[in-house]
Amino acid sequence: MFRDARLRRASQLEGQDLRLIQTLILRRREAPSRRMQAPMFTEPGPPMAFYFVQFLTGLASAASLFLVASGLSIIFGVTRIVNFAHGAFYMLGAYVAFTLTERFSGALGFWGGIVVAALVVAAVGVLVEMVLLRRIYHAPELFQLLATFGLTLMVQDIVVLIWGPDDLLGRRAPGFKGAVDFFGQNIPSYDLFLIALSPVVLGVLWLLFQRTRWGVLVRAATQDRDMVAALGVNQKWLFTSVFALGVFLAALGGALQIPRDAVHHALDLRIIVEVFVVVVIGGLGSIIGAFVAAVLVSELNAFGILIFPKISIILVFLVMAVVLIVRPWGLFGKPEAAARRTPGLTVNPWRPLTSGERSMSIGTLVLAAMLPLFAGNYALTVGSEIAIFVIFAASLHFLMSVGGLASFGHAAYFGLGAYGVAFLAKAAGLPMVVSLLLGPVLGLLGAAVFGFFAVQLSGVYFAMLTLAFAQIIWSIAFQWVTVTGGDNGILGVWPDRWASSPSSFYWLSLAVAALVVTVLRVIVFSPFGFALRATRDSPLRSEAVGINGKRVQWTAFVISGAVAGIGGALFAYLKGSVFPDSVGISLSVDALVMVLLGGVETVSGAVIGAIVFKAANIWLVSQTDLSKLVLGGFIVLMVVAFPKGIVGTLEMLRNRRRSTDTKSALATSQVEVAE
Repeated sequence: MFRDARLRRASQLEGQDLRLIQTLILRRREAPSRRMQAPMFTEPGPPMAFYFVQFLTGLASAASLFLVASGLSIIFGVTRIVNFAHGAFYMLGAYVAFTLTERFSGALGFWGGIVVAALVVAAVGVLVEMVLLRRIYHAPELFQLLATFGLTLMVQDIVVLIWGPDDLLGRRAPGFKGAVDFFGQNIPSYDLFLIALSPVVLGVLWLLFQRTRWGVLVRAATQDRDMVAALGVNQKWLFTSVFALGVFLAALGGALQIPRDAVHHALDLRIIVEVFVVVVIGGLGSIIGAFVAAVLVSELNAFGILIFPKISIILVFLVMAVVLIVRPWGLFGKPEAAARRTPGLTVNPWRPLTSGERSMSIGTLVLAAMLPLFAGNYALTVGSEIAIFVIFAASLHFLMSVGGLASFGHAAYFGLGAYGVAFLAKAAGLPMVVSLLLGPVLGLLGAAVFGFFAVQLSGVYFAMLTLAFAQIIWSIAFQWVTVTGGDNGILGVWPDRWASSPSSFYWLSLAVAALVVTVLRVIVFSPFGFALRATRDSPLRSEAVGINGKRVQWTAFVISGAVAGIGGALFAYLKGSVFPDSVGISLSVDALVMVLLGGVETVSGAVIGAIVFKAANIWLVSQTDLSKLVLGGFIVLMVVAFPKGIVGTLEMLRNRRRSTDTKSALATSQVEVAE
């Protein structure tokens, strides 16, 4: 996601002169071979001119970032949807703009193509809102996140299907092909155009929201949607118009980037995390906050690589984490009223397994243990990976379902467990058993530290803080090359001889997965589990009876992180290596998908969700080049048709059948009594 060549190379150039570093930064952005009429650099100018040019470079990057972030902020402020697909609309804007600007020549063709591309993508956004999102507005935020993530997967394959997998280089903007000399430093004129454009867009948005009736309704809906609906406002069309505006801004931001950057099918994931950072720092629903935060983040990126090349990526997420801890609603946001929660409204009362269900579970485990008797090595390797991800999904499910805490960065503790094993096995030379026992401690410690701050927040702010912490861990793993190996990873983490065969490692993974799921289930029905569920359902009532809610939630966070670390430790031995991807946001989203597919309102639905998701993912990758399209469509279908997940839907059908049988038996007994 963030494997930008300029960052990898700059992180290895500490101590070299600033001139070379600046060249690397701007070469990635400007691609000097692409029709520049004026040379990018001349002889070195005064130091102040150099830093001024760097400052302007940050402002130019902030312009596009502001457009995308303001759109996401508007959408979330009104609809309360965490739109993970916002980056996909940004990417679509870039692709459509590339096609139109290449098809039509001249200045009118270029600038008209930019605007038309944004309008076309906005129309696609309206269609998505009416067909998909309108059906899930009243669903929990996590289901909305899951639906938009499925949409993102679909768009990634669609753009490859239409435009191909290669990077596309757009033409220069007519009228802005040269550069402006500033004391020997050349500033691209297109950058100056973007710098001037962003405050103009900010002013137009401010007038739209402050001086029009539609803007008043949008601001009112941001504060209290229910009251706006009670006053007779048609919420459906209000939401649709807001979503269209947000998507238009995202697509416009992507379209305006084609003269500065190559268009490729990873643009969505590259931009979405930065946009989340901007929205969180500025304040959810605040346009001015999005503008200020976009400038702050872009300048941190521009100067961080010069001043702190070893931690340039970490700086942004450190700022995000500090803002969330000190002022959770952002620099310009407003605190939201606590949502009223009704105990037992959405989560059915849980019960331990009956003797029959326990016997069925043991029988299923025995059948799974017999897989090495007839399956080949590839099937056993896949089975080991599925068992590991059952552990990972179960750890997040425990935190989400039992604790009511939705983490967007749970891969941090999975990755810490993997790196912990790699350090012990490679650096210390410890045997596999010792490494497996001690390696997950790193995940536990990370969860203990980060969890202390995270549990002070709730809702989307909690989720965003966990995302910030996860990205900090990812940044450290990516940039601390001397310890973690950086993008090259740590290689040669192989299991000992007793677990080296596929069958032996499969049995080990299966046994650990079964033990972890059993222990977590026992905790759910222990006194601690009841206290955790009480804190989830009614914090005020639980506090009134003497439960220390924050301490209970922190303990659950630590348990969840430790279990995720166990999964990461096994994963390191399965793959024989550890890379920063083990801590990446994509893995965190995979865990969310597994939990929600299984059923977040169930006790152990994550087990089924992990098995179905990983098996489907691995099978689709081997069968078709459009695996993301199929998997994304399946996820969207599950959210719309089966919002309770696989296990939750099965339990609902079973309870409905039992209720019908009970009513029938009662009616029969009444008839017999009457006779």
